[in-house]
Amino acid sequence: MTAAKGTILVTGASGGLGSAITQQVASKPEFSSYHGLYTVRDLTRADALASLGTTHPHELLALDLTKLDDVRRVAGEINTRVSAGQLPPIRALILNAGFQDFGKQSWTADGLDTTFAVNYLGHWLLALLLLKSMDKEEGTKDPRNAATHAFDEPQYKTLVSDAARFDAVARGTWCPASEDPSWKSGFRRYAASKLCLVSMQHELQARLDGDPALSKIRVLGVDPGTMMSGLQRLAPWVIRVLIFKVVYPAVLFLNPDGESVRPTSRSAAEVLEAAMAETVGDGGKLPKGGYFYARTPRETSEESRDPEKRALVWSSTVALMDLKEGETALARWQ
Repeated sequence: MTAAKGTILVTGASGGLGSAITQQVASKPEFSSYHGLYTVRDLTRADALASLGTTHPHELLALDLTKLDDVRRVAGEINTRVSAGQLPPIRALILNAGFQDFGKQSWTADGLDTTFAVNYLGHWLLALLLLKSMDKEEGTKDPRNAATHAFDEPQYKTLVSDAARFDAVARGTWCPASEDPSWKSGFRRYAASKLCLVSMQHELQARLDGDPALSKIRVLGVDPGTMMSGLQRLAPWVIRVLIFKVVYPAVLFLNPDGESVRPTSRSAAEVLEAAMAETVGDGGKLPKGGYFYARTPRETSEESRDPEKRALVWSSTVALMDLKEGETALARWQ
């Protein structure tokens, strides 16, 4: 195990995109010298990973991103093993796990909105804690919206206005299902979590760049596009069955190389290209802090790039996560 070049860690590894990523790591020769760490919420429901075989060195880890104590436990165990030389440093940390409630809102044991906890808070904490185990020379972090009318109302056009608004989003009192029980409220909460994740991408990269010990680490974002996966399991029948099991498969069959609906295998390949810092487009090196869709660089929203709002989201997250001195290798973490 210690002879491996590095570790590739994937969260949500048993989902549609996650399992496609792990299958490609296991089957492609360019990844054969890497060790896989694949996290799933429930090890008894990880059948999608059963076909990885024994030739690819890998481990399955139970990780519930809704439980912050569990995130700290898993990160602590990984840091201890890397420090002891029992596990190679993390070459790529792929923050892939996702959740969308489609109006069926729920909360974690800590009183946080489940969508926000899974998509953003749990991943933020995991990434900060695992900086101790990242490959300081070649490490890459890869965080993971659709055009709808869910944000037409004026009160939803700007998400981050102050710390109170961030706290409301985190605790699920912003756009709650009790006010709007439709799938649109769930989509807004999902999009809010993704906006904060992209904001984290930009802010973390800026902080890493100013840290001599961590400045070579790249933080990249990839939009995998519309795919058939388990993300729609709580959606209304029309979305879950008619659209994602009838219409979209037909579209993909008729236009397998199109961009309106994409196979998980193609998105997985692009995620791995970004995570492993391979070349894209014209062959140039992937830029730090870059965001991509189908190998094409995209500019993220103005709100996600705004330095003041990024700092606000960061400081509010630090306070909510109760991060302590010594928990992360990042010098300017507060």
